[in-house]
Amino acid sequence: MDDGSVKVFKGFRVQYNDSRGPNKGGIRFHPEETIDTVRALAAWMTWKTAVVDIPLGGGKGGVICNPKCMSERELERLSRAYIDQVGRIIGPDKDVPAPDVYTTPQIMAWMMDEFSKINGCNSPGVITGKPLSVGGSEGRGDATARGGAYCTREAAKYLDIDLAKSSVAIQGFGNAGQFAATLFASILGCKIVAVSDTKGGVYCKDGIDPEAIVKWKLEKGTVVGFPGTTPVSNGDILELPVEVLVPAALENVITSENAADIKAKIVCELANGPTTPEADEILYKNGVFVIPDFLANAGGVTVSYYEWVQNMTNYYWEEDDVHVKLDKKMTKAFQDVLVMAGDYKVDMRTAAYMVSIGRVAEAMKLRGWV
Repeated sequence: MDDGSVKVFKGFRVQYNDSRGPNKGGIRFHPEETIDTVRALAAWMTWKTAVVDIPLGGGKGGVICNPKCMSERELERLSRAYIDQVGRIIGPDKDVPAPDVYTTPQIMAWMMDEFSKINGCNSPGVITGKPLSVGGSEGRGDATARGGAYCTREAAKYLDIDLAKSSVAIQGFGNAGQFAATLFASILGCKIVAVSDTKGGVYCKDGIDPEAIVKWKLEKGTVVGFPGTTPVSNGDILELPVEVLVPAALENVITSENAADIKAKIVCELANGPTTPEADEILYKNGVFVIPDFLANAGGVTVSYYEWVQNMTNYYWEEDDVHVKLDKKMTKAFQDVLVMAGDYKVDMRTAAYMVSIGRVAEAMKLRGWV
């Protein structure tokens, strides 16, 4: 530590299944990180990479620490120490980490550099989510929300909903929520009527300027108090009369207690696990079209895959190229899941699991693992 003391941190790396390619998954720095959480997320990543049909497996990592209480130099030493420990089991052909909760492009750059030092050669493909100047990809910043927007567009086509006449409520206004506000307006033509963060939310039935609310959030640290709006709670924002609801914050916010009050026609899950299994049944019965999290938010890992491809070939794409490839990939993934849902008369989440688990099982069988 900066004061000369020594502190030992506990970290994890779980590799769940690599039958379809190198493991892929983020690294979290969080004071309440647990091995069980990392295991669950590694499994989740396996299904996420499979449902969008990219040749990667599923992994996850984490370190129990509080990055908010650490200096930049301490974070750098911790990042390098983590790679010193897991460097033997990761690599461009083995396991490719990425940023996650409380980790940043700068942390990814330190980790990539440490791995390169250990191996004696430049290895940008070992990790994704890096800054552009050290091998990052154009289009990575908004990829999660952009993928969700493409899925929402396809859902609206299927449901015959005119998005240009539709309103959107967004719970959670971090990276994904902010980009969702701007992209759902610019790409889909939707009207953003409500957004919220941990301190509260704001609502205006006539619409909220997405660029202005993002600027307000970055300057004030919260969306609360945005001019021309009325306050709305994080709970009430889920039940607003909108066409599209975007849960982009915490898990388990749509439950058996409030699912019946959801009025949205489409729920685009940019957060991980925002809907409980009990709520899923209620939403499906009530005709609410849910785009499940590991499909809706897979745009991030898809562009991470593109970054890895660019690193491995040492040929880098323009941002427009990334957007076109992401649109094609997310549209195909959505249609694959939609066809499965129709063929077996199941909800979209069940169908997404059927598609992804089927692909992993097929790869394992063909390789002689089962």
